[in-house]
Amino acid sequence: MADLDPEDAKLITLARSARARSGAQEGAAVRDDTGRTYVATTVDLPSLQLTALQSAVAAAVSSGVATLEAAAVVTDLLDVDRAVVDDLTPSAPVLVADPKGELR
Repeated sequence: MADLDPEDAKLITLARSARARSGAQEGAAVRDDTGRTYVATTVDLPSLQLTALQSAVAAAVSSGVATLEAAAVVTDLLDVDRAVVDDLTPSAPVLVADPKGELR
């Protein structure tokens, strides 16, 4: 993460921490256009399934956010669907890292 902007590295760290704390399959963090961050993990209930990125964006939107600056997902999965980020800000980068924090 040495080559990353410190604010982007912070997103990955927050996503890693959330994932580790809950034992979830994924952790995600998003930063809005004012610098606030929102962190979430995978939701896997019988009646509700959300990826960590969907959960983090939902938390941001429910707080009134209309624009995202960046997002990060920590996962073992190879594919991350960025559609929920694109709904708000198609130009926002989505960083994807493995559980050790290494970018893919």
